[in-house]
Amino acid sequence: MTDGGYAAGDNPMPTDTTRTDGMPTDATAGETVPAAAAVPDRRRRRRWPLWSALVAVVLLLAGGVPAVLLADRLRGGNVGTPATAASPSENPTTIAARQVAERITAQLDRQAAALLGGDRSGFLAVAEAAAVRTDLRRRFASLRALRVTQWEARANGLPTSAGKAGEWRLAVEFRYCFVVPDCNPSPLIVDTRWRDGAEPRLLSLGKSKTAPSYGDRANGQPGSLPWEVSELVSKVGRRTVVATVPAYRHRLPGLLKRAEAAAKVADGYAVSGAAPDRYRIFYAGQQEWKRWYGGDHPEWSAGYAINVGGGHYEIALAPDSFDYGTGLDSVLRHELAHAASLPQKRDYSDDSTWWLVEGVAELAAVDGQSVARYEGLDSARRLVKGDWDGKLDSLIPDEDTSDDQVTGSYGIAYLAAQYLIDRFGEERLFAFVKAVVHDRRVPAQTSEEIFDESWASLHKKCVAYIRAAVR
Repeated sequence: MTDGGYAAGDNPMPTDTTRTDGMPTDATAGETVPAAAAVPDRRRRRRWPLWSALVAVVLLLAGGVPAVLLADRLRGGNVGTPATAASPSENPTTIAARQVAERITAQLDRQAAALLGGDRSGFLAVAEAAAVRTDLRRRFASLRALRVTQWEARANGLPTSAGKAGEWRLAVEFRYCFVVPDCNPSPLIVDTRWRDGAEPRLLSLGKSKTAPSYGDRANGQPGSLPWEVSELVSKVGRRTVVATVPAYRHRLPGLLKRAEAAAKVADGYAVSGAAPDRYRIFYAGQQEWKRWYGGDHPEWSAGYAINVGGGHYEIALAPDSFDYGTGLDSVLRHELAHAASLPQKRDYSDDSTWWLVEGVAELAAVDGQSVARYEGLDSARRLVKGDWDGKLDSLIPDEDTSDDQVTGSYGIAYLAAQYLIDRFGEERLFAFVKAVVHDRRVPAQTSEEIFDESWASLHKKCVAYIRAAVR
């Protein structure tokens, strides 16, 4: 689904789904971590154009306000863009804010270089408060465990007074990559507070803000990310990186092996043609499940995939997902298929296409098994013979929907996708997914173009197939 995933019910089956080195040893227990790929020094050297210096001299000679040079990045421009001169008539308060932002940016640049270089002391040096240093120490260890390969920080707007002399509030945008050096970085914006000086000091550091509700997570920031709030250990494979808290370190080898197998299946569901550079998978303990990504998950959720920006989805697995036995393999195939098949943009979510998003993920979950062996068939039968109105666009379950109805909804979605792929093949099904889910075109606009049949007729035949399959 939008946050695609598996639901945890009384019967832990693959259909119980939700919506969709630097560092020589593991940060917490001495486990060897593979060396991170070499990354370039991210520190920025500002080279001001000659004309900018001349403008400043002219202004000084004319008795005007001295030009204040500030990297264009402080106004949302590209990192490393040459600074431009402030207007002579610019408000003095704005000029002061720009100067503060420039000093803070220099600190953030030094901190980024320290993180990428494995220098923990340098990473912590920016902080003044002891609590912030503790927070940064944990973040440093977790980011290094995840093999951070890109880390950039820039002001998101100008700082504002924090109410005390010499203290400022500033929204900071961080952009990061894991494992892959040249990935499209994931962004997040957090609130910070600083004490100004020649080298400003960090007083408080916020966390990624949560979108308003469970159903809206694709339309905003995902909430607190695992590395923001938890100490993590990890293992890296050819297609996946798996991480958890130290208490579950012993589960990482098995999880990595199963994740790598699931990735081979999920790669075949890259609707846009490009599979993720790495699938990011986080196994949660009880407390982490309540905190990661906002913690706002339906009770029936056993896992989900969530958009973190930059074309990346992260998969969270519920604490009891290892109790599912081989069902965990289905969960992984389902969630990784979401990461491969869903669009990069955050605003794709549409309840009316839930059946298609989840149906495609269920095709990956079953991995070619026959319809007769689908474990959610009984639940689908009860729903078809019960409350279902016969419309695919009304299938999405609520947060308080019963486990059996949730499983039934996923089952119907699976049968609909199975009908389409059996009749039209993978290529045309994926073209339909791209048109409807990625490009936000309604089925009625695309059905004849892709399937040579009206959606009204095709929907009727699809529902007939579903009813026959559960008879």
